Amino acid sequence: MRRVILDDAADLAQWREAARGLLLAAVPPAEVLWEGGAQGDLLGGMTSPTIDADVLATSGPAGAGAFPARAAVSRAPRVPREFLALATLVIAHANPQRHARLYRLLWRLVHGERELLAMATDPDVAWAHDAAKAVSREKHKMKAFVRFREVADARGAVYIAWFEPEHDVLPQVAPFFVRRFAGMRWSILTPARSAHWDGEALHLGEGAHRGDAPDGDALEDLWRVYYANIFNPARLKVDAMVKEMPRRYWKNMPETSLIPALVRDAGARMQQMVDAAPTVPRKAFPAPDLPSRALPAAGLDGVHQAVSACRACALWRPATQAVPGEGPADARVMVIGEQPGDQEDLAGRPFVGPAGQLFARALHEVGIDRGTLYVTNTVKHFKYAPRGKHRLHVRADAGEQAACRPWLEAELAQLRPRFVLCLGAMAAQALLGAGFAVLRERGRWHPLADGTAVLATVHPSYLLRLPAAEQPAAREAFLADLRMLRNALSR
Repeated sequence: MRRVILDDAADLAQWREAARGLLLAAVPPAEVLWEGGAQGDLLGGMTSPTIDADVLATSGPAGAGAFPARAAVSRAPRVPREFLALATLVIAHANPQRHARLYRLLWRLVHGERELLAMATDPDVAWAHDAAKAVSREKHKMKAFVRFREVADARGAVYIAWFEPEHDVLPQVAPFFVRRFAGMRWSILTPARSAHWDGEALHLGEGAHRGDAPDGDALEDLWRVYYANIFNPARLKVDAMVKEMPRRYWKNMPETSLIPALVRDAGARMQQMVDAAPTVPRKAFPAPDLPSRALPAAGLDGVHQAVSACRACALWRPATQAVPGEGPADARVMVIGEQPGDQEDLAGRPFVGPAGQLFARALHEVGIDRGTLYVTNTVKHFKYAPRGKHRLHVRADAGEQAACRPWLEAELAQLRPRFVLCLGAMAAQALLGAGFAVLRERGRWHPLADGTAVLATVHPSYLLRLPAAEQPAAREAFLADLRMLRNALSR
């Protein structure tokens, strides 16, 4: 028997290193004892196995077992990416047999069963997928049900949370909380381990006890108020609620103390909603009641004010707000995109979402300061289709583009740029005609009647939508177009 001792049972890198050594030594799964695993069932009812003192230190042929010994793997084994993705989740499962089961899957993949993971009915594969689903669910629950309590130390406020996950998911979930709460110091304590963020670095430590976390603070009242206000009695389904928020989490969540009363009173509250007069929802950013198209005052500020009040088409109704252009009034370059996206609609600024961030990185790479550019869009309101919690971009039609055309012309008249960079077909066709094809005509300058030089290229969102294999070449072509603009500015 070969004994493998893992310092951290949820560390995939440690398991991979040990498994690689076992494969190279041709040690079959039945001849490996993983530390801390109750493997009796997996190893055929074996009891009191002989244990080597040093991992992989013994020599000689592997003993009899469920898998016959085979020739040693001559080099580091290659396995499908699907296996590594599966193992990343399974390694956090609470089952002590997980290391042995993963090694058995790995052994079978390396020794001829290359399509094993596609066999959903195979017992090993089925167990691994069930374990991965359980870990994924636990990760989701941890993100949803962790509740921080505020305490203070010499440096100020610290936020502590106690959570009791069924599986060892904290190392995989902690980076999510770093991204979400990067600006505050916090600790998440669980029985198995703890995670601490000091504002600069994430540290994983030993497990804790429930008494190490605070019992409550003033934030709990806010949680209760928030939960009471979002609780919808008309959509109450107790079984579904308990399935989504299992009772084992309730003891550490302040708002759950309200659930019995909210469930009890749901019927009466729902009747009150039925009897009440209908209400019209108020827009988050109500637009001023002005004529459908106010004439812009002098200067870009006047154009921006007029854009914000535009009612020339119906796009203003569902949108949060208009998104006018942004940049210096003496900019030599106007950048014209197509229309605002979700993040631009919420912020009221152009090119702040994923496509805008990609564009900013590309400008920096070629040596153009985005702060010197005036950035705007052909259409000034976000057009979208709701899909659950998300708002999916929908292309503005010809009528909506025509309704916004005066604002683009007013920006051009006020700015009088020397160069215009059009990002995407909608922007290019607004200046260069409906038949203009960006992919065919990119890479050269197109003069307007007033002498303004126009360069057209793809929209950055086009690069984000491409398959990964096509992105490097497309990105290099995009950078080449931006270098043309840089070279023109340097003359």
